[in-house]
Amino acid sequence: MSTRRRPSYEDLAAENSELRSLVERLTARLDAVEAELASVKRQLGQDSSNSSTPPSKDSLAAKAKQRADRSSRERSPDRKPGGQPGRQGTGLTPTQDPDRRERVTPPTQCRGCRADLSGTAEVADGWAQVWDVLPAVMEKVHYRLPRRRCACGTVTTAAVPFGQTGAVSYGPNLNAAAVVLGSQGNVPVERTALLIHALLGVEVSAGFVARAGQRLAQRLEVAGFDAAMTTALRAEDVLCGDESPVNVLANDLDEVTGEQVAGAPHAVTLRTPDARLIWYAGMTSRTKASIADLDVLTDWHGYLVRDDYAGWHQFDPQLAGVQQCAAHIIRHCTGVLELHPDWQKWAGTVITVLRQTAQAVQEARAAGADYLDPDLLQDLRGRYDKAVKWGITTNRHRDWHKGNHPGYALAQRLKDKAEQVWLFARNFTIPWTNNAAEQALRNPKRHQVVSGYWHSTATLRADLRVRSYLASARGHGIRAVDAIHAALSGRPWLPTPVGA
Repeated sequence: MSTRRRPSYEDLAAENSELRSLVERLTARLDAVEAELASVKRQLGQDSSNSSTPPSKDSLAAKAKQRADRSSRERSPDRKPGGQPGRQGTGLTPTQDPDRRERVTPPTQCRGCRADLSGTAEVADGWAQVWDVLPAVMEKVHYRLPRRRCACGTVTTAAVPFGQTGAVSYGPNLNAAAVVLGSQGNVPVERTALLIHALLGVEVSAGFVARAGQRLAQRLEVAGFDAAMTTALRAEDVLCGDESPVNVLANDLDEVTGEQVAGAPHAVTLRTPDARLIWYAGMTSRTKASIADLDVLTDWHGYLVRDDYAGWHQFDPQLAGVQQCAAHIIRHCTGVLELHPDWQKWAGTVITVLRQTAQAVQEARAAGADYLDPDLLQDLRGRYDKAVKWGITTNRHRDWHKGNHPGYALAQRLKDKAEQVWLFARNFTIPWTNNAAEQALRNPKRHQVVSGYWHSTATLRADLRVRSYLASARGHGIRAVDAIHAALSGRPWLPTPVGA
């Protein structure tokens, strides 16, 4: 009968060491897999509500969730239906100087008992005003253009206010209708032609609609609109800047190789917070060189409100100050908070403090003050610094499959750029978010949603020039139709620098 040898102490120790090593490797692997899974979940869960993802890139599920969140909000029992106190109404105010007056036929039947009112005495008249536009009527004008021969032999022909000698063309009103529907309404060219026919009774072609926008863009280019906008923007103390990717079929061609320039085209906006000036420009790529080529911020010394995209950093040394967009910060904090509501509670504190600070600034401004109470500001800033410090401490050594933990990266950025985050609390002329620039970009982005793309970078720039012109003219109280008339007649509205 054979006997089984009992393992020696050395054998057990070696086996135990091997098992311990295996457990350590499996544990490390499990930690890495969990971190990678958390990262994937975070990326899948990112949308415009918790990251810098533009709303146009949100998935159908994200949009459905946002609609559900909005619809599930409970109305305050103290909130009455309709417009709230302080809201500026848009109702019509009776005019004392109407274009014409009419007296309608007296009533013939009592609205109560239906008795005949013929021959009964009249009492004081009531009144009503109806405001409407006159019916659109197509007017065909044939101009005779006198010619005069100079002693040098040159014959000069008189020019019409709008049109081309020896040709039949549509006038400025129809051109304005095409431009407004296409540029401001983002209606495709074919549908614009249909709407013009439905509203004005004139059958125009899709080609005419497309050429109307191109014609206006060319007139503005010749008049120096872009240069005037650049000069006016450089005279401002505060600007908001943002950029967004756009779909362009054909990018610019390289002058040397003749091939398309590498990079993803972007639309960029620089604007004043109050919408007096809104300038759009097209870039071949989202690079610092492309932003510098805009030639607005170079040697400009004002305050810039922006997100933290590195392409803007090149201007920081020369600026009077930078305001980090608090809306972007709140979205980033929301994304980190969703990783773990308890461990990342510091991010929720940052959100609360920023919103409370913005509310305090708004109340102080409404009260006529131009600065926050120093003790209040010190308390708010102290809570922010404490939360950010905790975010760095709790995430410094937290495992993440790729580089630093997102909570650590965000907290460290909020610490390093705290002065840029808090500028709005010290200078009330500066908005706390970059929403003005983001909202401005919604107009060209809507075109992309409807039409899908621009044909080339040249057509993108021309379209953005028209949008800049109409948006800025509106900011100066000029109707789009009047602005288009002026430009087509060779007398476009051009912005002038403040104080000029």
